[in-house]
Amino acid sequence: MNKSPVQKSLVAMAVAASALAMGSAQAEVKVGFLGGFTGPIETLTPPVYDAAQLAIQHVNEQGGVLGGEQISMPSGDTTCSDASAASNAADRLVNSEQVTAIVGALCTGATIAAANNAAIPGGVVMVSPASTAPAVTELDDNDLVFRTVPSDAFQGEALAKMLLEKGIDEVAVTYVNNDYGRGLADAFVATYEAEGGTVAENLAHEDNRADYRSELGTLSATGVPDLVVLAYGDTSGQTVVRQAYESGMFNRYIGADGMVISGLLDGVGEEVLNDSFIATRPGNPDSPGTERFVELAEAGEISHEAVFAGQGYDAAFLLALAIEQNGSAEREGLSEALRSVSSAPGEVILPGEWDKALELIAAGEEINYEGASGSHEFDEKGDVPGIVEEMAVEDGKFVSKGFLDK
Repeated sequence: MNKSPVQKSLVAMAVAASALAMGSAQAEVKVGFLGGFTGPIETLTPPVYDAAQLAIQHVNEQGGVLGGEQISMPSGDTTCSDASAASNAADRLVNSEQVTAIVGALCTGATIAAANNAAIPGGVVMVSPASTAPAVTELDDNDLVFRTVPSDAFQGEALAKMLLEKGIDEVAVTYVNNDYGRGLADAFVATYEAEGGTVAENLAHEDNRADYRSELGTLSATGVPDLVVLAYGDTSGQTVVRQAYESGMFNRYIGADGMVISGLLDGVGEEVLNDSFIATRPGNPDSPGTERFVELAEAGEISHEAVFAGQGYDAAFLLALAIEQNGSAEREGLSEALRSVSSAPGEVILPGEWDKALELIAAGEEINYEGASGSHEFDEKGDVPGIVEEMAVEDGKFVSKGFLDK
């Protein structure tokens, strides 16, 4: 019997945990991982998890932290769409596993629920590689919630300008009715209309439904040939595009990061999407850090092209650097250490350069991590500017068409 991507990921998690347990009688340093292993981003989560695990592998293979301790990475499934599941998973990591910090969550609602109900009360730093909604910026988080991915306030603006530059000056929009979809739609519509575009219809839809033909009827009644779908490629986004195509509606489909995942290609079909789908996603710049990550990812046989993989690696490696800089596995002081290791000035540390970082930190020298997804000069809210990449489907796969100016 063939295993699904989710089953394979869960098996891999169990094997990794077992290997860590055999290699260390009692792992003293734990960095948790929160992701949507099931639910609307179940094909997006495994590559991000693999990238974070790769970062931890590089740390452990080069001497570990705090004089030789190995880092383990217990994980929790937020399901992405269930705030209770996210809160419960975070509570287990914070209060039962006693993690020092957390990579994640991935979906914005999960990050907010995990932060408010477990991480912030427990004083645990979270670094999300994928929570893009502007709502994360507004958290009253005691400087505990960071992200290695830019806010959708940035991506929505870039998407709007990209379409207008292509001469697409009228669209219909549908978005998944949650923090991610609303935040991205608001940012997109505001810029698109301010720059002269027309939104013929802007319609919310609920996730995880089998039929969106009613909403599609309203959207297609506008007569506009271009449909912007701001949702998840594993659930509502996939269904909306498939049913629109089956009904002969729209000539082109436009998305953002939540749609640039394998589930969309598998569920809709490359013959539908080839040359008729364009999107944006947070990208990795042309930089020494990105080049180094690509080499490491290929050596580790993980996907460096997957959306948020670079951000996942950076989140885990940054937390390891912060723990070393902080001098203990205690939670207190970690956010200050995180800001220190991620910011100029300091000797540049690239992905995988753990030995170099250890020597510099031991010598009392300042370091500045330049990662797979760029520089991480966190602002006062824990946000980074990042860059946005144009994507398209050609020959049955996602391809990059270059970076966008804001």
